Amino acid sequence: MSSLPSSVDVAIIGAGAAGLGAANALKNSGLSVIVLEARDRVGGRAHTIMASPDVTFDVGCGWLHSADQNSFVKIAEQLNFEINKSLPPWRERAYGKAFPQDDRDDFIRAMNAFYDRAEQAAQEAEQSGRDGPANVCLEPGNRWNPMIDAISTYINGCELDQVSLLDMDAYEDTDLNWRIRRGYGTLIAAYGATCPLALNCMVTLIDHSAKRVRIETSQGTLTADRVIVTVPTNLIGDEAIRFHPPLPAKVDAARGLPLGLADKVTLALDEPEALPKEGNLRAATMRTAMGTYHLRPFGQPCIEGFFGGRFAQSLEDAGPGALAAESINEIVSILGNDFRRKLKPLAESRWAHDPFARGSYSHALPGHAGDREVLAAPVDGRLFFAGEATSPEFFSTAHGARDSGERAAAEVMMALAGR
Repeated sequence: MSSLPSSVDVAIIGAGAAGLGAANALKNSGLSVIVLEARDRVGGRAHTIMASPDVTFDVGCGWLHSADQNSFVKIAEQLNFEINKSLPPWRERAYGKAFPQDDRDDFIRAMNAFYDRAEQAAQEAEQSGRDGPANVCLEPGNRWNPMIDAISTYINGCELDQVSLLDMDAYEDTDLNWRIRRGYGTLIAAYGATCPLALNCMVTLIDHSAKRVRIETSQGTLTADRVIVTVPTNLIGDEAIRFHPPLPAKVDAARGLPLGLADKVTLALDEPEALPKEGNLRAATMRTAMGTYHLRPFGQPCIEGFFGGRFAQSLEDAGPGALAAESINEIVSILGNDFRRKLKPLAESRWAHDPFARGSYSHALPGHAGDREVLAAPVDGRLFFAGEATSPEFFSTAHGARDSGERAAAEVMMALAGR
């Protein structure tokens, strides 16, 4: 869109999966709609790049989690995107001698026992009304506790001491994980291709003091009858977007649902045939500050590294290139110094330093599991809220975000029907 309209029926703030879900749901409503996006692209925390001519890299989300319930599966089929349904690499495809089979089996037993205790503790917390941090369910002295905590940094973006037991238990995972060959970010961009967009349009103020909502942006001001806010919780919690009159309950809820951090790096691999396709590499280092590595995803000549939580934050804070350097050092420590010459940095994410994300995906702090419902609730029949953090069971996922946008669009239509 070349210029910003002065007035619309519905303004959607954010062109990530949630905003695009809302825009697509409103397509045949007869309403005038605009999606305001601060970036120069759609997709938000879904972004695919060509890291090299022969390496496709999802800088953000890459897996169709809970694929049998994931609404992007049908969308991928409708848009003729190839879906890869082969097993994910993180359990069955371990490679190397650093993490022997006996140790892997022992670790899986310890992790399953942890989740069993956490489920029981969540049931008790539900009955008592007293939530707590998930790390209380770690078995004291268990040798695998640091690695279980590392897994939490991948799943939740943070360590278990920051995760609400009730929230962790509410997440639904059907253990079916598929991928998009051309990239999840590419799929979501295609899904948004026909939506009415204003890119490079940063929203700073939502003034709902009058009958119509006034929205101040970097491209000027517009008014709308209804507004759907889909930006990440850290932007609301930091008040990067302000509300007038203030909405302290929304700000507090957003602060109770901060974005954790999960970062990815991809390394070009010389002589790729030396390693298996779709392998998994992880050292039994007995520490939380560790990466996990996906060998040759889709058979590409690369290794993809994954880091989470405080360790990812420290690497980001060390500056550009730190994730790649750490990945190379750790891979070499597992596979031998000969591999150093075979690896070359291609691309890495730094989501905490992205001004329009400020993190990767939400988790509820202990005692704040109820904040998802608070954040999702409409205000005065004119302001509506969506985004992965508002999903009751698929939070932290792209499909949870998309579905929440569709839900907010339905709330808009219900409000209009009732006026």
